[in-house]
Amino acid sequence: MASPTAGTRRFYGYTVVGASFLMQGACVGAMISYGVFFKHLQGDFGWSRAFISGASSMVLLVMGALGILFGRLNDRLGPRQILLVSGFFLSAGYLLMSRLAAPWQLYVFYGLLVGVGMSTHDVVTLSTVARWFKQRRGLMTGIVKAGTGTGQFIIPLVASALIAAVGWRDTYVVIGLAVLVVYVLASRLMRRSPEEMGLKPYGDTTATSSDGPSGLLLSEALRTPQFWWACLSYFCVIFCAMTVLVHIVPHASDIGMAEPSAAAVVSTIGAVSVVGRVTMGTASDRIGSRKSFLLCFAVLISALLWLQVASSAWMLFAFAVVYGFAHGGFYTVLSPTVAELFGLRAHGAIFGIVYFWGTLGGALGPVVAGRVFDVRQSYDAAFWLLVGLAFLGLFLMLRVRSLVSHR
Repeated sequence: MASPTAGTRRFYGYTVVGASFLMQGACVGAMISYGVFFKHLQGDFGWSRAFISGASSMVLLVMGALGILFGRLNDRLGPRQILLVSGFFLSAGYLLMSRLAAPWQLYVFYGLLVGVGMSTHDVVTLSTVARWFKQRRGLMTGIVKAGTGTGQFIIPLVASALIAAVGWRDTYVVIGLAVLVVYVLASRLMRRSPEEMGLKPYGDTTATSSDGPSGLLLSEALRTPQFWWACLSYFCVIFCAMTVLVHIVPHASDIGMAEPSAAAVVSTIGAVSVVGRVTMGTASDRIGSRKSFLLCFAVLISALLWLQVASSAWMLFAFAVVYGFAHGGFYTVLSPTVAELFGLRAHGAIFGIVYFWGTLGGALGPVVAGRVFDVRQSYDAAFWLLVGLAFLGLFLMLRVRSLVSHR
């Protein structure tokens, strides 16, 4: 039941969720479409898969490093201007990609500028949503992250069709302009917290407007082994996730799938991830975020084991269905898990650091997989590495317990 202070008609937190949904869909959908451009860049410039993957890895590194900064700024200043500025960087990166001509430009235009633009999409939006909802926090996070899955489903298919029609350069122009429009409009709807509008978080019937959020300070969290286990576990998760997203399209092409069908594998992951995001967001409200995180690991391991024998189109689509559920679940339950483990007092900063460790894994994974392919002309060893890391991440999360008395 809604709290009296949240109201029953137009609680503004839902507007924050809607705006966050749009920005998630635009920025992540555009980033995931990088795999669709992969072989066009390789064909036009002759660059290796490891080199092209490296730009994607740089996006993750820049995104993670700046996410720590923006998480702390969001705790202090709020999301509106931060998201607006990041939207300009994101758009500029894609617009300049249409002019790509030299190897260094790939790393500046895509790796650096897109990385800066991406650095706010999770840390700022999800930390803000966590402040707006005491009840339904997992569900609302799941809805926001469903925007990611929606964008991941739509944008690679649209990008593939546009590339066939007008070429990859003009396709990047379309992506850059679309991202700019979404960010300019949606960022203006964001608000830091319900307290600054004279409201309380949804479902909060006890706190007064003068009460601040409870939980650990950043300095306290950093001194706990729980924090570092959570960081390393998420490192394993995103190592696997980004390796799959960057290399599944070229892998599908390698086993004989046509480019539109290969792009559809990524879109399938995105579509099914919407179900995973909402389902696991709801589950985290009911059984707890950490338990939901562990459940995602079980599904992930099952999918990666299937990938080892997926040698035809239908098997790869079956992988995409199972993996997509886990993929969406992980991205949804992270922010509520951080809140459950450490509280909301320094949620943006703590979430930012855990997220950074994930981006380290995401930066390393595609490069390692690309290098493995360049040497062996096969992804087999890289895909088995993902299985091992998934088991390691599961083991680490099993050791983590909540350090606060409430979720």
